[in-house]
Amino acid sequence: MEGISHRMVKVNGIDMHIAEKGRGPVVLFLHGFPELWYTWRHQILALSSLGYHAVAPDLRGYGDTEAPASSSSYSCLHIVGDLIALIDYLGVEQVFLVAHDWGAVIGWYLCLFRPDRVKAYLCLSVPYMPRNPEMKPVEGMKLAFGEDYYMCRFQEPGVIEEEISRAGTAEVLKKILTGRTPGPPRLPKENPFGIYPENPITLPSWLTEADLSFYATKYSQKGFTGGLNFYRALDLNWELTAPWTGAPLKVPVKYVVGELDLVYTTPGIKEFVSSGGFKHHVPLLEEIVVMEGVGHCINQEKAEEISNHIYDYISKY
Repeated sequence: MEGISHRMVKVNGIDMHIAEKGRGPVVLFLHGFPELWYTWRHQILALSSLGYHAVAPDLRGYGDTEAPASSSSYSCLHIVGDLIALIDYLGVEQVFLVAHDWGAVIGWYLCLFRPDRVKAYLCLSVPYMPRNPEMKPVEGMKLAFGEDYYMCRFQEPGVIEEEISRAGTAEVLKKILTGRTPGPPRLPKENPFGIYPENPITLPSWLTEADLSFYATKYSQKGFTGGLNFYRALDLNWELTAPWTGAPLKVPVKYVVGELDLVYTTPGIKEFVSSGGFKHHVPLLEEIVVMEGVGHCINQEKAEEISNHIYDYISKY
C-alpha cells in the first residue's frame, strides 16, 4: 500500500500491530467491527501526504494484534489502556483522533477518560451515548429492539461464530460491509445474515475483490471472537463507568455520518443528534455533517471526502 509501514509494539501487556506512514502531528485512526487497520488505507495515504503521521492499529483482538481469550479483557479500560500506551510509545503528548463504528465508541471513552491526550476528535457514525444509570445496556437493547437485535445475538460465546462459519467468512464480510438496510440491524435465527446464493451481492466500486480478500484472509486466520468480545463487554463497561455518569466530554469534536447509516437510522439516534441532546453531552461539538446517500462504511465509501473533512478540521489546530 504505497509505502505504509508495519510494526509490532508492546502496549499494556499485549502485542499490537500498527500501520503507519508520514511524519508530523499524529493522527490516530480507530477501526470498527468487522474491520481492521485496512479500513483507513485511503486516509493514511492522504493525511501522510499532508504533513501528518497517520497511525492505524489493529485494535485488541483484531488482525495481527494479540487477542486475549476472555471477554472480560475487552473492557473500555483495557482498550483505552492500550491506546494510552500506544500514544506514549509514539512519543507524543496529544493526538488527533479519527474513529468509526466500535472505534468511535472507544474514541468517546478515550476522550472521557483522558481528554488531555486528544487534541480534537473527528467521529464517524456513532455519536456519544451517555450512560443510563437505570439499566444495563444489553437489557435495554432487548427491551427496545428484541432478542434478535444484533448486539443481543452477539452475547453468547460461540453462537454467532458458528453461524458466520456456516454462512462463509467472505460472504458475511461482504454483506456487513456493503449493507445499506436502515437500522436497527436484526439477525434472525434462520439465515441471520440474509445471504442467498441465488442472489449474490455485487461489490460496490469502493470495495474491490482484493479489499474483500484482505479482510477475509485475516478473519479466516484470526476468527471473529476478538471483535465480538467488545460487544460481550458492554455490560462490564456499564459497571466500570459508573463514576463517569453524567460527565461531559471536554474535547473538540466534529461528527460525520451517512444518512443511510444503520446506527444513524436506528430509532432515537437521529433525534438525539439533531435535537441538542448530543451537544448537551458534548459541549465542544463544533459541527455535524450528514452525507446524503451514504451508508455505514463512510470512510471507505467516500474516502476522498472523509480525508478532506479530517484535514479541514484538524488543520485548524
